[in-house]
Amino acid sequence: MVWLLLVSLPPLAGALAYGRAPLFAWLLAGLVWLAAMGWVCDWPVAVTLLALAVFGGAMSLFLVDSLRRQWVTAPIFKAFRKALPTMSQTEKDALEAGTVWWEGELFRGEPDWKKLQNYPWPRLTAEEQSFLDNEVEELCRMTNDWTCTQQQDMPAEVWQFVKDKGFLGMIIPKDYGGKGFSAYAHSQVITKLSTRSSAPAVTVMVPNSLGPAELLLHYGTPEQKQHYLPGLACGREIPAFALTSPWAGSDAASIPDAGVVCKGMWNGEEVLGVRVNFDKRYITLAPVCTVFGLAFRLYDPDGLLGGDMDIGITCALVPQDHPGVDIGRRHFPLNAVWMNGPVRGKDVFMPLDFIIGGPKMAGQGWRMLMECLAAGRSISLPGSNTGMQKLTARAVGAYARVRYQFKTQIGRFEGVEEALTRIGANTYLCDSARVMTAGAIDLGEKPSVVSAIVKYHVTERARQVVNDGMDVIGGKGICLGPQNFLGRAYQQIPVGITVEGANILTRSLILFGQGAIRCHPFVLEEMGAAQRNDARAFDKALWGHVGFTVSNAARAVVMGLTGSHFVKVPPDVAPETRRYYQQLTRFSAAFAFIADISMGTMGGALKRKEKLSARLGDILSLMYLATATLKRYEADGRPAADAPLMHWAIWDCMFRIQQAFEGVIANFPNKLFAIVLRRLVVFPLGRPYVVPSDKLGHEVAALLITPSATRDRLTSDVYLPTDIEEPVGALEAALAATIAAEPIEAKLKQAQRDGSFKPGLLTGGDVDEVWRRARDAGVITEEEYRVVERRNLLRDKVIRVDDFPYDFGLKAALDEVPTVAPALKEAA
Repeated sequence: MVWLLLVSLPPLAGALAYGRAPLFAWLLAGLVWLAAMGWVCDWPVAVTLLALAVFGGAMSLFLVDSLRRQWVTAPIFKAFRKALPTMSQTEKDALEAGTVWWEGELFRGEPDWKKLQNYPWPRLTAEEQSFLDNEVEELCRMTNDWTCTQQQDMPAEVWQFVKDKGFLGMIIPKDYGGKGFSAYAHSQVITKLSTRSSAPAVTVMVPNSLGPAELLLHYGTPEQKQHYLPGLACGREIPAFALTSPWAGSDAASIPDAGVVCKGMWNGEEVLGVRVNFDKRYITLAPVCTVFGLAFRLYDPDGLLGGDMDIGITCALVPQDHPGVDIGRRHFPLNAVWMNGPVRGKDVFMPLDFIIGGPKMAGQGWRMLMECLAAGRSISLPGSNTGMQKLTARAVGAYARVRYQFKTQIGRFEGVEEALTRIGANTYLCDSARVMTAGAIDLGEKPSVVSAIVKYHVTERARQVVNDGMDVIGGKGICLGPQNFLGRAYQQIPVGITVEGANILTRSLILFGQGAIRCHPFVLEEMGAAQRNDARAFDKALWGHVGFTVSNAARAVVMGLTGSHFVKVPPDVAPETRRYYQQLTRFSAAFAFIADISMGTMGGALKRKEKLSARLGDILSLMYLATATLKRYEADGRPAADAPLMHWAIWDCMFRIQQAFEGVIANFPNKLFAIVLRRLVVFPLGRPYVVPSDKLGHEVAALLITPSATRDRLTSDVYLPTDIEEPVGALEAALAATIAAEPIEAKLKQAQRDGSFKPGLLTGGDVDEVWRRARDAGVITEEEYRVVERRNLLRDKVIRVDDFPYDFGLKAALDEVPTVAPALKEAA
């Protein structure tokens, strides 16, 4: 009779293909199909009736609640509870922290594109825009990255400006003296500062993301807020947050730092408090902080608080000069300038009022951190690393037009074009994801999975972009000095890869591991029901899950066989992006199904199969990045000139999604399932995407080396000094001068080709001698010669690399800041 049941699958698939069908539809579809099979195959009446009876009886187990719960759900429930690993409160807090946003739509297999359209695209208020145009611009002007590097700190006047202008209190409400800025404004500030120097960017970034201000705003007592927030807002207080220990880095929940509830003396009185021992490292701003947040595990062995002995991770605010606290030394994270160092304490007694939120929040620290991290991680590293990408796109694009080799601008070589293409398209994609995610925070979301996605992918693509930029500028990039605009970013890129969740573990453990539980519409309900021993709730979630899985399988098959051409998308999307929405819908359904099959067949073992989990996380992440890019293209008004950036970024995402699917299927433990997944569900007609075309790549690269509105939009947040003593300022001037000189250069080449100008032997070692001879011969005018002369002088400044005395030191470094040649000043 097995084959009789199998022949009922086609109508089930049809019933479920474009919607979630209730159980009675399964029965009806199966009965109709079996009756039709009996008629077509000319079965005897008895055989047909028997098949209908068997199928109807089997389905009645599902349709009658009491029968289904007793004979089907109960044994599954028992096995599920037995297989479900024990979950600590810390793990529960991590899983339940934050909210599910757009990633939930992608995980359910049927994204609601209207919902994506209705999300507002972030915009700055007039006050925020003014701050960006004035205070942020001025801070960039005041900061010289090379000087900061040699001094290993920002100058005192820069520090004072940061404090006085409220940079440390951007997220603090105006009621407490802060700016009350949006998450998007915070992101914009960090992005722009990062195009100038990491020193002010990180100094401003940390107090406004995961730190005391964020925790106080959400969990602090009124007294704590009133005591600390005004000082933090005006820069009187400089905050840090101490979480990481030498023995608990990525596994931060396992911090060994411990406090014991006890009595002690405080302000001349015996009070109930905590005695804490801690050893922290990698704490940004620790060497200069006045107050720091401290995460530790709290114990109450004497039951003084009347609860469990192991209370859990707790967060407290500790003044830097509190007795027993040891601060003062610093780390040098890849020789970066921003302050970073260890914090230690031995038998540090503090009253219970030091706990953020007061004694009632003891043990709630991990949930607090996870929820705040979801917001901060969505802004800080995506902003700073996108800033590095924007600087690379702007400066390296200009350099590729100014720099010649083999008598050709290096930006015209196809090999260099490949690098420029990745730089431009990745910058466009990462900026799209950065802005859309910051907008989610402003909508009140705390998207824990999305924050991990943007942290991982923006930092990884920033590494690719900066590496590509270094390859293009070559020797210019590997010699540090005042004229090197990219070397410091190259040095510090690994910092973003490492902090706020190391990228390797983020990809292999969090993106899918956390996403599968948080974003799936039924898994968390099933786990909760099992933990509560609630059989009825488990029954509801289980069969909803079954319908969800079958529906996505059927939809994926139908869309795969039809090339997803009949998938409905909103009619008002850009016509040139319509196919992307359809294919993403198809990939979403296939992903939802393959995720369910993976969890169903491997269970808890999937957590240990980190490579498979990582590839599943890649699919979810790349779908999010692609949809952010589509959203940005629409929000910008569908500018046709920007289309190459959009197309290359999304095409690259689609191709990588295919690769990730293939990686999962090729390594799937159950080979039968792997065959079904490849040939029926995911790639029934083959893989629809190949690598982005060379023609498209050429269009993207051309945008980086040519001044245009598109180039300005792509690099809109880059600080552009007008002083040609600055390397980026010199590049901007050199690009304009190069373009102005190109028609004159073409004129000279034509004269040489047609024989009207023969420069003769050029033996003086001066590459510009030919231009003087052309002027003297009347091939070019004096005015044209002046245009070319200015181009040549700026070109020489741009391609120059710094050199120093062999006994190079701090004073020598500061004295060796080169100046523009007098001839260039005159020409300018």
